[in-house]
Amino acid sequence: MHLQTILNCFIGACLAACATEGEARELTDRFPDYGEVLAFPGAEGFGRYATGGRQGEVYHVTTLADSGTGSLRDAVSQPGRIVVFDVSGVIRLLSPLRFASDLTVAGHTAPGDGIVIYGNNVSFSGADNLICRYLRIRMGENGPRGKDAAGIAYGENMIFDHLSVTWGRDECFSINGSSARKEGAPRNITIQNSFIGQGLQPHSCGGLMQTDADRGITLYRNLYIDNKTRNPKVKGVNQFVNNVVYNWGNGGAYIMGGRTQQTCDADIRNNYFIAGPTLNYNGKTLGFTAPFSRYNENFRVYMEGNLLDDNLNGRLDGRGLTHGECVERVKKDGVETVYRPTFLDRPSAIHPTIEGLQTADEAYAWIVAHGGASLPQRDQVDTYLVEELQSLGRKGTILSSERELPTGGVGELRGGTLPRDTDGDGMPDAFEDRYGLDKEDASDAMQLASNGYTNLENYLFLLEQGKATD
Repeated sequence: MHLQTILNCFIGACLAACATEGEARELTDRFPDYGEVLAFPGAEGFGRYATGGRQGEVYHVTTLADSGTGSLRDAVSQPGRIVVFDVSGVIRLLSPLRFASDLTVAGHTAPGDGIVIYGNNVSFSGADNLICRYLRIRMGENGPRGKDAAGIAYGENMIFDHLSVTWGRDECFSINGSSARKEGAPRNITIQNSFIGQGLQPHSCGGLMQTDADRGITLYRNLYIDNKTRNPKVKGVNQFVNNVVYNWGNGGAYIMGGRTQQTCDADIRNNYFIAGPTLNYNGKTLGFTAPFSRYNENFRVYMEGNLLDDNLNGRLDGRGLTHGECVERVKKDGVETVYRPTFLDRPSAIHPTIEGLQTADEAYAWIVAHGGASLPQRDQVDTYLVEELQSLGRKGTILSSERELPTGGVGELRGGTLPRDTDGDGMPDAFEDRYGLDKEDASDAMQLASNGYTNLENYLFLLEQGKATD
């Protein structure tokens, strides 16, 4: 049994033992039982056990300013916080933004159309035990040359959910160990339900996902869109399940190690690769590569249920990909070398079970309906990306600047009205009334409920489900 599972069972038993029968029943009835305690219900993969800022303090982001009291920069500068948003709009970064450890960032608490982080890069390096949800990170052409929109060079136990990461000048979102911090190389990280796209020319990359042989990354139910290459490029331990890759260019879709001599282990299942027109910034048609490329026998992989739709006909009618399509023949000086990965009969035991596993068709439909920073509302950029995807080969371009989009950049974000929160604990009065909490006692936000999550976390989950005040 996983150590975290044992710990969760122990905590649950202690809670039950410390409460009277009536109290235990009241707590049980208050919030749903989500089963095993994870970062949040629906968390998957290597990063699913992150606890973030659970039982820390509540921090309200009250300004769109780059820095100062109430800013996002101040919010994420210290560990042990659950960060909620009282404002919506664009946070224009004047310098790189770096996240501390032991944080939960809940972007879906913002009113109106939510939050966009724009103009510079975001670093999660060293942000151990991080839960980050429903944020939009859009670097853009004014960001530092040669920098990723978001990245991790070291750290562990992180999960990113419902993000939209676009317009990187190097990569969009990379996890790539630093040679200077080998002891802290990235491990136990999940990116799920997110959009990673529109890396800017001339590089235009989705991202590197490169770890040591025993350090895992899960990429689950994401959309890679409008990146010329690295959708993603992978080394080490990688779980790539239920993703959609759309309109990649001539650099590559899923790159298997780049012929590395390092032993790699991948679980690649039920993904949909959908070709697009791949026009670059000067109107030249780039064409596209095969879905999988640049492998050798050191890349060990289990592959099943992956589909390719490359006919550009505006319909979703892909065909199954076979092992036989992962063969490259290279001639040099009259000598032919044949490259292929090492195929496994089943996923290696190192890869966690994906509880929400879907078919490739189901994953496509789910991403269209719910993917990206879809709460509190999809912004104009993500709406456009989904429209491109749904064109199924008819629309798509490789950008040199975000200004080339119909939105002209980040677009417009509507404001909104916050519900009343008398005690400032992050839970609206109507929610506290509905679930029998004290709207004049801020301390109840971080009290553990019988399902293993704090009251505030339960509010965040029910807000996501549209049931916070029902």
